[in-house]
Amino acid sequence: MEIKKPAVAGTLESSDCQIVIRPNGGEGIEIELESDVAVMFGDSIRETVNNTLEEFGVKDAYVEIRDKGALDCVIKARMECVICRGAEEKYDWTKEDAR
Repeated sequence: MEIKKPAVAGTLESSDCQIVIRPNGGEGIEIELESDVAVMFGDSIRETVNNTLEEFGVKDAYVEIRDKGALDCVIKARMECVICRGAEEKYDWTKEDAR
């Protein structure tokens, strides 16, 4: 999937995260993470982000994450949403495996 435009998903509320995705001009995947728990969970957050990008076939994107203690499932859901918004693709949320 190609990221065509900047997109945002999530909030800055406690236990959530805000993710911004942008096209990255052929520079591959870049991740900027801001989190109070980055020392303990930064690697896990990056892994979730990378795995979700890979699942959607995104090879070129700049991703900014502002984490406020979100669980892994929340990060994944926010990533799925922001990827579809940025790629201008619809996602069938009712199916088990929509991809």
